[in-house]
Amino acid sequence: MLTLPRFFHGKHSRYEHEQFDCRDARGATFRVIDNVTIGPRIPVRPGDHVTVKGELVHDRGAPPIVHFTHHDPWKTHEDGFVRLDGRTYA
Repeated sequence: MLTLPRFFHGKHSRYEHEQFDCRDARGATFRVIDNVTIGPRIPVRPGDHVTVKGELVHDRGAPPIVHFTHHDPWKTHEDGFVRLDGRTYA
């Protein structure tokens, strides 16, 4: 994990999100955007090791984004999660 989380309300929804940047095992960076209205906040800090499952989105000129890192109450996406220190946040 590279950055402290930042919290914001989504442009297309009223939901609160948590955003933080990570680096994968190969050194590539990506951004995690987690809906904390649906799932719990994740107490991540720079230097933490996390496991992330979600939907990867590539946007030209921006770092890749992983979202849907929580359960999906509408059943439109596969459930995702973030795992930190043995605890799963979904």
